[in-house]
Amino acid sequence: MKKQIQLHIICCFFLITTIALGQAKKPTLMVVPSDAWCIKNGYVLNFDDQGTMVQIPDYQKAFQNDTDVLLVISQINGMMADRGFPLKNMESAIKTLKSNSAEDNLRTSKNSGSGVTESPIDALKKVAKADIIMQLTWVVNKTGPKKSITFNLQGLDAYTDKQIATAAGTGAPSFSAETPVLLSEAVLAHMDKFTERLQAHFDDMFENGREVIIRIQKWDDWDGDLETEFDGEELGYIIEDWLADNTVKGRFSTTDMTESMALFEQVRIPLYNDKNRAIDARRYTNGLSKFLKSPPYNIPNKLVMKGLGRATIILGGK
Repeated sequence: MKKQIQLHIICCFFLITTIALGQAKKPTLMVVPSDAWCIKNGYVLNFDDQGTMVQIPDYQKAFQNDTDVLLVISQINGMMADRGFPLKNMESAIKTLKSNSAEDNLRTSKNSGSGVTESPIDALKKVAKADIIMQLTWVVNKTGPKKSITFNLQGLDAYTDKQIATAAGTGAPSFSAETPVLLSEAVLAHMDKFTERLQAHFDDMFENGREVIIRIQKWDDWDGDLETEFDGEELGYIIEDWLADNTVKGRFSTTDMTESMALFEQVRIPLYNDKNRAIDARRYTNGLSKFLKSPPYNIPNKLVMKGLGRATIILGGK
């Protein structure tokens, strides 16, 4: 009887553990063709960025003209879904961009208030709200009648662009297999380790916060600066104190601080707010913006964004 009770307790423990693991939050992913693949295959837009000609990927053109793109991304999406990772569909994100005229902005050298150009991938990130971007490059190798695939799959943190996982290799040659099938076979052997690294990175973010970058600047016509004192304390230190109180475990780095600008990197913000909604740099930095607008500081300011993970507050006006 005692052994039966012990066995029942062990079974209950494993059941509870399995349920808990099944309910663990997974990072949201989006698979995109790499810049290198788009440029090599001619799916690019050219624009003049303040006198410099820049090539950027034309994702819509790639989807419209190369059926392998859709099939290959669908194949990778399926493999990730089988492992329990939620995915954002890139084609749907592109359609959303088009519907709100974001693509028109991508075709010009239109700058934000902080003087930075928003890239197509930054625009996609804002629409898709993915945690991790899976950037895929593949090449079809031909040796006589046989074909093989060489691929490189990179997992990039959507907020910092840091590479957190990679898988690369060449699949076995085949006489008849299509490109998506060859790619699936080549990637399959690497997928479990790849997803383990993605999940480990997300678990670290869940515990220690997501990294973002915050920059403070000032308008030329504002008569204050970061050395302006309030109750005997300089504004730069006041902002640092706010970050210390509002970051996960007080983690951030002051990379640069002058009278007219400040740069904070590795700013660890929570993944979710109290309503279980994902927090990006804009939502988080809006709290600092409101803090500076409130008494006793009463500093008007403008909040501008670049992608999901970078925010700039410009002090002194809108």
